Amino acid sequence: AIHIGSESLTYAELEARARSFAATLDSLADAQEPLLTAVFAHRSFVAYAGVLGALLRGHGYVPLNPGFPTDRTRAMLVRSLCQSVIVDEAAARQLDALLEGVDTPLLLLLPEHADVSAFAARWPRHRFLSALDLRASSGWTPREVDPDGIGYLLFTSGSTGQPKGVMVAHRNVTHFVDAMVSRYQVTERDRLSQTFDLTFDLSAFDMFVAWEAGACVCCPTQSEKMLPGRYIIDRGITIWFSVPSTAVLMNRLRLLKAGRYPALRYSLFCGEALPVEVLRAFAAAAPNSICENLYGPTELTIACTLYRWDESISPDHCELGVVPIGDPYPGMDVLVADEQFREVAVGETGELLMTGPQLTLGYYRDPERTAAAFVVPPGQTRTFYRTGDRVRRTPPGRPMTYLGRIDNQIKIQGYRVELGEIEEVLRQEAGVDVAIAVGWPVTSSGADGVVGFLGADTADVEAIRARVVARLPPYMQPSALHLIAEFPLNANGKVDRKALLKLLETAQTGTAS
Repeated sequence: AIHIGSESLTYAELEARARSFAATLDSLADAQEPLLTAVFAHRSFVAYAGVLGALLRGHGYVPLNPGFPTDRTRAMLVRSLCQSVIVDEAAARQLDALLEGVDTPLLLLLPEHADVSAFAARWPRHRFLSALDLRASSGWTPREVDPDGIGYLLFTSGSTGQPKGVMVAHRNVTHFVDAMVSRYQVTERDRLSQTFDLTFDLSAFDMFVAWEAGACVCCPTQSEKMLPGRYIIDRGITIWFSVPSTAVLMNRLRLLKAGRYPALRYSLFCGEALPVEVLRAFAAAAPNSICENLYGPTELTIACTLYRWDESISPDHCELGVVPIGDPYPGMDVLVADEQFREVAVGETGELLMTGPQLTLGYYRDPERTAAAFVVPPGQTRTFYRTGDRVRRTPPGRPMTYLGRIDNQIKIQGYRVELGEIEEVLRQEAGVDVAIAVGWPVTSSGADGVVGFLGADTADVEAIRARVVARLPPYMQPSALHLIAEFPLNANGKVDRKALLKLLETAQTGTAS
């Protein structure tokens, strides 16, 4: 069922662990707890058994990444209202810091610890369970699952400085997974890569597509992730799925030599714009592979459009040097709209709105944000999600192409990042009225990182950056901060972000020369 590092678990072994976790928590948890179980773990058997254990309880799972700043993880835990938490050995090292300030009594399962008495002594408010407390699942029955209930609650970057929790229903995920298993004819002979962390919704593709078909999820360790080409070969991967940035890196490192990965059946990419030349290089390296570009925000469940590359016709479909995002999944409908949510004419550009069986439930305990993003356009009776992405309304038979964001959201290493969230942290830590974050250096698929500008004449930049870094996950941390006495403004009186990027470009050119 799953392979991590040099170890693996069969389906029977994985199920036994998941059922044991579920039975143990069910026997001791508050009957009135929310139907959500947190999984504080990373690339471990406990992480994956924890996900399945939550689902067997009839719960949704809430992934918490030990690699994120503790304050951010604590905020997610508190906002989710979870009362049950499954913790792996590595994450347990951060448990004391995580629990600082958590008032709600929690039930914490540490299945790799034989002794949790020290935790219990330090945190009497909470209850800790060890490996010795694990119960057999004999006599225990998994709960019925409400298709409309939350399958997983995923926190994404929020423009107000607070991550927003996307409620993805069980029925949303099953529709997506069924479509993927059918399209790719996945069987028990397949081996799927798991390049994504559980806090990235694309991880759900690898897990549930594999497990629905009896295939194997191959999860590289952190060191193995640094050598993706070798991992594909060593693990016999047949279905590869990653963000385009990984393929870009492989191309830079000359790991996409022609014919290098003959065992790949499918090469799939999602999460950011996919450069044409990179896909062509990957297709040459995997000559027996079908290459596809998938697109979709978390709010539309993992991916909602897809495009299959065909060297004979696809180059003519591309715009701005990126591969098209293609056509909607079965049952999903598209509306390319203007600012009033009215459909634009064929050939015109507008914001992509979509609806259908993968439309999620909205934002957890946040009706205002939900109402702003999930709208009923004029003349429509169904709710559509505003993706914030700009596309061209194409005639029948012509695929859609991503043309950029209509706001200040960008993609960094495949993660969706609201620059507004970084700016809010910058303002707080620098004590300034205006702080601007821009993606830099700019790439064909988004940006490699972030640079910040602070509206001030003088400040201890390094001290501010240190405080900012402590509050943000690695992919959102600004690589540099610059002081600017007066921000350039555009014709509308707004800060001219393009002018700031031009400053960076000029500085880089000057340094190079």
